[in-house]
Amino acid sequence: MDREYELFARVIETGSLAAAGRTLKLSPAMVSKRIAALEERLGARLLHRTTRKLATTEAGQRFYERVVEILAASREAENLVTGVSGAPSGRLRLTAPTSFGRLHVAPHLKPFLDAWPRLEIELDLSDGYVDLVAERIDLAIRIAPSGVSGIENGLTGHRLAPNRRVLCASPGYLKQHGAPTRLQDLRRHRLLAAAAQLPWRLQGRAGTVLVQGESVVRTNSSEVVRELAIAGMGIALRSTWDIGAELRNGILQVVLPEHPGATDVSIFAVHPVTNFVPAGVRAFIDHLRAIYGPIPGWDRALKI
Repeated sequence: MDREYELFARVIETGSLAAAGRTLKLSPAMVSKRIAALEERLGARLLHRTTRKLATTEAGQRFYERVVEILAASREAENLVTGVSGAPSGRLRLTAPTSFGRLHVAPHLKPFLDAWPRLEIELDLSDGYVDLVAERIDLAIRIAPSGVSGIENGLTGHRLAPNRRVLCASPGYLKQHGAPTRLQDLRRHRLLAAAAQLPWRLQGRAGTVLVQGESVVRTNSSEVVRELAIAGMGIALRSTWDIGAELRNGILQVVLPEHPGATDVSIFAVHPVTNFVPAGVRAFIDHLRAIYGPIPGWDRALKI
């Protein structure tokens, strides 16, 4: 039964019968025959198949989600007997925001895989919303409000690090336009933000303050905003994990330090709610927590 389940999971994960067959050294015809036999035994169609596309039926998607848990539990049980209890193995699908993933996830994959060589990593970087269940993602890095139970329905969140945000601009911009001394001064300055990032939520003496405005350049890319700020185009609200190096070497300077970004935002590791959390997911969460620590490296050298 495990072999049938593994075959079905490989078909879904690779997106085709032929690709799944190659990973298991089976011909496409044999894969098709075994999937058909599985569907007949279950009495339900699991896949929609055309010459160009393969997709799960509703029953097939529910079955796949359970199959993944069953296979993970089976590997865990085998590990208990063979003396490698809880050793992560198999494929681990990760997603993260583009900038954060490039700067603070990708550089830490090698030591993780060195520690767990039986794991395979698939990392997707995206600033858009990712449906973890529909996309079959094991673990996502998300920057979201702290203290939210479950992050969103069907997901469990594990806090990894704080997410400090500051207003910043280049020395050249500040020399040309002057540094704001009050929040009201921002009205006469050029603001930089990606789509949906304005209004800004800043800390004030009485709590959270909203700063309205429009970005001088319209973009859907947070990385473009960062580059525009460095180039002297205006003032941006950026996370310290993104501009820590630029703040340390003076390429960017903090403005209005008494008004940082709202402090109720943190960096989380998020995964679907399940009765069985795969060992690889648990290991990767522990790996990032150990690296970031209570005060992440990107904040330790900042004097703000």
